[in-house]
Amino acid sequence: MYLLALTGGIASGKSLVADRLRSLGAVHIDADLLAREVVAPGSEGLAEIVAAFGDSVVTPGGELDRAALGSIVFSDPESLARLNRITHPRVRELTARRIADAAAADPEAVVVYDVPLLAESGAGASEAYDLVVVVAAERALRLRRMVERRGMSEAEAAARIDAQASDAERAAIADVVIDNNGTVEELLARVDALWVEIAARAAASS
Repeated sequence: MYLLALTGGIASGKSLVADRLRSLGAVHIDADLLAREVVAPGSEGLAEIVAAFGDSVVTPGGELDRAALGSIVFSDPESLARLNRITHPRVRELTARRIADAAAADPEAVVVYDVPLLAESGAGASEAYDLVVVVAAERALRLRRMVERRGMSEAEAAARIDAQASDAERAAIADVVIDNNGTVEELLARVDALWVEIAARAAASS
């Protein structure tokens, strides 16, 4: 198995890169989906979040109200850290199980772990991977995407960006940086070229 970590700031285009890698043959494990799983209705994770932040972060249907929780944590670093202490260990445990399952199913697989907050995970977090790929785009472009595509205000978008690692912090852990300041076609061409390199590295390591 060849294990690749894919990361990037919000609105950097990471999802497009992940989709392309999956279409080229990679096994895709999405940390965001795992994060939803560990706070599903009835889970211990959701119970801890409610205990920490109150009933206002739960919908009438018993699901986590992500917008309500986001309005609390993305403007308060201490609250965000508290949330991360609840969710991150659970996501790490579930991730390890999913990676092990992928390796058991196909020992030659290229597994892409799509993880937005790798740079925020602390020293040494990136060392578990054969390759760390960072998708990067300029702040102004990311802000515009969030306002135009996600309906956020500029202040909300800026708060989301500022709550994550900086571009420099992500670059510091990167083996490869994919530039996404241009067109979708340019981005996909870069991913296709990277896939050729990944396939060669995976073959050499097997």
